Amino acid sequence: MRAIKKAKKIIEKSPDQPFAKVLSHLVLSLESDTDFQIRQLYDLPQAEFDFAVQILKEWRIDRHYMGKAKTFDAAYHAHAVTGPAAV
Repeated sequence: MRAIKKAKKIIEKSPDQPFAKVLSHLVLSLESDTDFQIRQLYDLPQAEFDFAVQILKEWRIDRHYMGKAKTFDAAYHAHAVTGPAAV
């Protein structure tokens, strides 16, 4: 299971727990492009820190896939409107 899905389960199961709060702040920060206090990660036990880093990695990869999907969508719609490009 991906770290992002595991994080969702952790947050839903125990939203008042310290680790769930950190994960919530991290996800909200990533999604809304707002500041996140990195110290919150540094203060976590090693396993939780590693998990949070995995979320960052997945989020970064997903962002690139989303960018590719948006580019494909734009190209597809342009092709539909203008027809195939002359080569």
